[in-house]
Amino acid sequence: MSTWLLIFGMLAITFVIRYSFFAWPDLRFPRAIEQGLHYVPVAVLTAIVVPGMLMPEGAWALHWGNAYLLAGLLAIVIAALTRNLLATIAGGLLSFFLLRWALGQLPI
Repeated sequence: MSTWLLIFGMLAITFVIRYSFFAWPDLRFPRAIEQGLHYVPVAVLTAIVVPGMLMPEGAWALHWGNAYLLAGLLAIVIAALTRNLLATIAGGLLSFFLLRWALGQLPI
């Protein structure tokens, strides 16, 4: 029963949040909140990506054999140098697969 209660609770919260924008279209956030909301996508993506880089097997892997960490660091460098999303994604993926191959972690 608690699972269904949790599901319906999340449904209600999500509905109220989304409906509030239609119910009060003239409502505006204070300037400080609007500025803070600009950081939400970066914070969410960081929270998703960083644990996978630092703990790919479920435990800390801060060593040179961690292809996830090395490719992620290289992608950060590429992003800082080029400021190009496509170059960052392509460089990160290419370096990840090359590192996995070089470290003998690919099944081929």
